[in-house]
Amino acid sequence: MNIQVRKFYYGDIPEEKAGSNVHKTEKDSANWPLWEIFVRSKQGLDHKHVGSLHATDAAMAIENARDVYTRRQEGISIWVVESKYITASNPEEAGELYEPAADKIYRHPTFYDLPDEVNHM
Repeated sequence: MNIQVRKFYYGDIPEEKAGSNVHKTEKDSANWPLWEIFVRSKQGLDHKHVGSLHATDAAMAIENARDVYTRRQEGISIWVVESKYITASNPEEAGELYEPAADKIYRHPTFYDLPDEVNHM
């Protein structure tokens, strides 16, 4: 009785013989959209931008974000947004954008007289 044992290591088996019916190439993965990742920490109430990654869809982006950005179970919620749907203001136009808020003095109540009984304000 002659038994042959062959060890396979990760990447040794060609994709066409690997048993998967989905064949991905590097060319396909280059066309995957970019997703922006936001994670809410256990201590916080807001989501913080933690990075970006490429994925085929939102479900894959969430799974990959979980593996990449919450390895130590830091987060309790993950948001993913495809980068093409994010619109940002131009930093060079910040003066024009924020100028209308400067003339609204009621947003900065510095002209109120506080009673002496109010200590920690």
